[in-house]
Amino acid sequence: MPGESFNRKTKLIRFAAGVMVLYALIAGGISARGQGAPEFHGVSPLNGLTGATQWINSKPLTAKELKGKVVLVDFWTYSCINCLRAVPYMRAWADKYRDSGLVVIGVHTPEFEFEKELPNVQRAVTKFGITYPVALDSNHAIWDAFQNEYWPAHYFIDVNGRVRHTHFGEGEYEQSEKWIQELLKERNAKAMPAGAVSVNAQGIEAAADMNQVRSPETYIGYERASHFASPGGISKDQERQYAAPASPALNQWGLAGKWVDHGETAVLQAAGGKIVFRFHARDLHLVLGPGADGKPVRYRVTIDGQAPGDNHGVDTDAQGSGLVTEHRLYQLVRQKGAISDHIFTIEFEDAGVQAFAFTFG
Repeated sequence: MPGESFNRKTKLIRFAAGVMVLYALIAGGISARGQGAPEFHGVSPLNGLTGATQWINSKPLTAKELKGKVVLVDFWTYSCINCLRAVPYMRAWADKYRDSGLVVIGVHTPEFEFEKELPNVQRAVTKFGITYPVALDSNHAIWDAFQNEYWPAHYFIDVNGRVRHTHFGEGEYEQSEKWIQELLKERNAKAMPAGAVSVNAQGIEAAADMNQVRSPETYIGYERASHFASPGGISKDQERQYAAPASPALNQWGLAGKWVDHGETAVLQAAGGKIVFRFHARDLHLVLGPGADGKPVRYRVTIDGQAPGDNHGVDTDAQGSGLVTEHRLYQLVRQKGAISDHIFTIEFEDAGVQAFAFTFG
């Protein structure tokens, strides 16, 4: 995987709807929530389901089989924190409205190469308690059929296969559920259960404190890296000894130690390497993976040079210690109390770790 090119036919963006304007500027667009559906010229985008490379929790589903059902398509990928925070609602709606004719389909369209691997997705599906059908869209065929550009993206489809509503990003779950009820009422010619689902998400799935998110998703691979502050910049695909920035400004980050930065990921060449980031958010996540040999990588996190204590995330302890065992998103910081700027540092005690992207919440 190191050194492989990150290619996309379309502009791929993770977009957290409702986040401050900074996010919108970085994403290069604005949320299209509440503005209706794309124009599919009479052809149901559900026909694109034939492009799935694998299915989990279901036999392959087709547009013909789904005719007469109300379908909610959720585009997600398992290292996307915005997607994971929407999953509790997908689970709740799938359970509540299954007998009323709703079919929830999670379309897993990968952002990183490791997300194309079936065992990785299967582990994530199990971990997050997803029991509804999941279509693996490793070739982006379904993504293209829906003309999609966002993670997460939700398409609300009526009994005739027509996209009636769309929502991009997190939030506005009550409105989304009203759309589900509206389409089911049309199908069943009767009112649906009143009220919205009650979701009590925990851990990584817990809703972000959007009022405090002042740090954007930040990629480490050079093809999409920004705000890199180590002296000398990034050396592409070359082993180099990096030094951490002495006084990074908000949202600047850097490497320390011997790394090779590829298009999609940076790979640590010797133990003791670090990544430093000055951030402002309640939660800090980092997408990581072990080395090519698959051996776990030990790490230690500090906040302003100190162990995180009560501000540790689900993947660290109070001393800041943790272990990279698989390719996924790791929650490293969840702050308690008032939020302010801090310098995050993660030091890896073993070589080989792969680092992909920071996300916040």
